[in-house]
Amino acid sequence: MNELQRKKSLKNVFDRDIVGNPDFSFRTKRINPTFAAGQEPMERLYTHLTTVKTDKSTNRREFDMARSIRLHWIKYHIQENKKDDMYVFSVAEPNGTRTYIYDKDEFYVIVLEPMRRKDEYYLLTAYYLEDKDKARDKMMKKFERRLPDDPV
Repeated sequence: MNELQRKKSLKNVFDRDIVGNPDFSFRTKRINPTFAAGQEPMERLYTHLTTVKTDKSTNRREFDMARSIRLHWIKYHIQENKKDDMYVFSVAEPNGTRTYIYDKDEFYVIVLEPMRRKDEYYLLTAYYLEDKDKARDKMMKKFERRLPDDPV
């Protein structure tokens, strides 16, 4: 596919699975995009789910094939269709509580953040773990620090 075809295809998947999905929720809690001044939330989320930050000082992002080809995995994992070798847990992080959906076999992670005033989540990110051994170890360390009364 050329770049235009690729963008159209990915946008169709995003619209089908996330934007146009009235039941986009995790364990009965609605999932929303995060907000940022000057950006439309769904466009910001789409960009975040199909690109990777390449320059922290300018926040420049570039197309990421590993994230993009797995875009349709988000709905599959959010719905908990896969039961084996899945880790679902919450961890207290410096920026607040994060809920992780980690597919151990596929080295894939979805990160949610509980909303403060609602019984809903923000979808922060979803990505493929590139450095499998190091990333797996890091994810398992998070799992070991999971909250005892996991609010998931």
